Amino acid sequence: MACGRRWTSWTTSLQRLPEEAQAGIISRLEVALTHALAASSRQRVKYDHLSTGNMSHKHRPLSPSILLIAAAMQVTISAISSAQRPPAAMGEIRQSDLERDLRILASDAMRGREAGTLDEMRASMWLAEQMRKIGVAPRGDDGSWFQWFNMRRTRISTTTSSVTIGGRTQALWTAITPASNAAGDVSGMTTFIGDASDSTLDVRGKIVVATLAAPPPANIRSTTNTFEVNYTRAAITATVARIARRGASAIIIVGDSIADVAFDGIARTQMRGTYDVLGGVPRFVRPPLAATPQAGSGNRPPAPSPITPVPVLLAHGSALNDLRTEPTADIRLRAETFETPSVNIIGVVRGTDPELRDQYVLFSSHQDHDGVRYTVAGDSIWNGADDNGSTSVAILAIARAFVKHPGRRSALFIFHGAEERGLLGSRYHAAHPVVPLSQIAAVLNGDMIGRNNPDTAALLGSQPPHRNSSELVQMAIEANKITGKFVIDSLWDRPTHPEGWYFRSDHVPYAERSVPSLFFSTNLHSDYHTPRDEAQKIDYPKLTRMTQWMYMTGWIAANAARRPAVDPGFVLR
Repeated sequence: MACGRRWTSWTTSLQRLPEEAQAGIISRLEVALTHALAASSRQRVKYDHLSTGNMSHKHRPLSPSILLIAAAMQVTISAISSAQRPPAAMGEIRQSDLERDLRILASDAMRGREAGTLDEMRASMWLAEQMRKIGVAPRGDDGSWFQWFNMRRTRISTTTSSVTIGGRTQALWTAITPASNAAGDVSGMTTFIGDASDSTLDVRGKIVVATLAAPPPANIRSTTNTFEVNYTRAAITATVARIARRGASAIIIVGDSIADVAFDGIARTQMRGTYDVLGGVPRFVRPPLAATPQAGSGNRPPAPSPITPVPVLLAHGSALNDLRTEPTADIRLRAETFETPSVNIIGVVRGTDPELRDQYVLFSSHQDHDGVRYTVAGDSIWNGADDNGSTSVAILAIARAFVKHPGRRSALFIFHGAEERGLLGSRYHAAHPVVPLSQIAAVLNGDMIGRNNPDTAALLGSQPPHRNSSELVQMAIEANKITGKFVIDSLWDRPTHPEGWYFRSDHVPYAERSVPSLFFSTNLHSDYHTPRDEAQKIDYPKLTRMTQWMYMTGWIAANAARRPAVDPGFVLR
């Protein structure tokens, strides 16, 4: 029985190793077993020639089964040690290539790669051309590199909207700007209510003018855009919250000195409107932590009743006097909806095992960023070097390695379009996959993998409730030991983290559909979603190690005898 258990343990260890390692073990095992059998045979002959029949126990020959298992175990220990060495194809992942490619992809010439623009198309064509040069096969529509989809964009119309204060037309987006996406026609007298702190004032059905309420410091984000924009966004939210449930028909907020600095940033962001994808899966909606049942109670607190959206406008601080002395307003905000294309770039390196090559390890990035926006310190191009040029060039390097030495399973490479507009490319591909989702063995997604402390990184989806495959997590942990040797920061993967970082990248539509998925990241920084996210700020040695880590994780998954299993009972939450 003990021998059987040892044999089972040994064979299980063998099956988990890549094909190369298995072949080497089997070859060496044959030699070891031949010697073991010969030794056992010699001992048996010697034993049979003894006439006394009372040989002591310590001199009795070992049974062939014991010898076989002992030899197998010894060879396995040696082979597992040698299997920890990365494959030679990892040499295709070169820091010089990563830096060269990123300085092109995140250059000013690419103009920030905003989804739905010619700039995103230019970057997408460049990536497809690099894949072709590397030797990856196209896997998009009709034998091309591209999977096209349409974004549906809804915004406040510049041409058909107008705002008039005291009979004077205000220039939309420069003198006054919508601060929400709510459309509507409202006309009448205005009511000034100061900072909206007096809740006894009756504002039902009125156009309310209020000064901006300074937000609580804890509500001001520090991981995106500029302080002034973050402050103003938080202040608008706080001010509207004081008024919205009291029945106002429209809200005009007069900015302070900080909001005046942020005005152009608010306007240029707001004029883009909202985005959705036609034919994609719905975006996962994360339940608020407050809605999580208390332990043992089985009850959820009642959700607040919805608020009917009303037009919200932000005016410069200098407009306060006019708004108070000429208390009439005519607001006509009209919405327009149209479609514009975006694209996923998809390539494949076919696997070598006829029985496993129709399973795929999917390497995921997104090629878009924020484009040309408002000016910060003289720069208006939001280059997106770390977000997510870093993973995009990493995938090119990983593709070079797989072309050099394919795995048993196939490697699928997807640069998802329009991630910044709401994970649109991955949501579309999850609904229209180029291979069945059931045949995707693992999704290895990266987003922002080139900044912060050189020795730490995050592996999101590695702990509950986000973990959906303990086996894939273990593969990534083993790969990290072989390559990057990062200290894994678990904070960003926790459901209590204020950024909700796990839910903001392209692995989510796959994880939600129970495809084993992980998210590699080095996390946010103060240059996130600003023009300061440029190629010269990337830590290229760290980016190289992160690329090696993603590659090695994929290599293990591509060559394992058994694909990583989904944890029983997993439901994304």
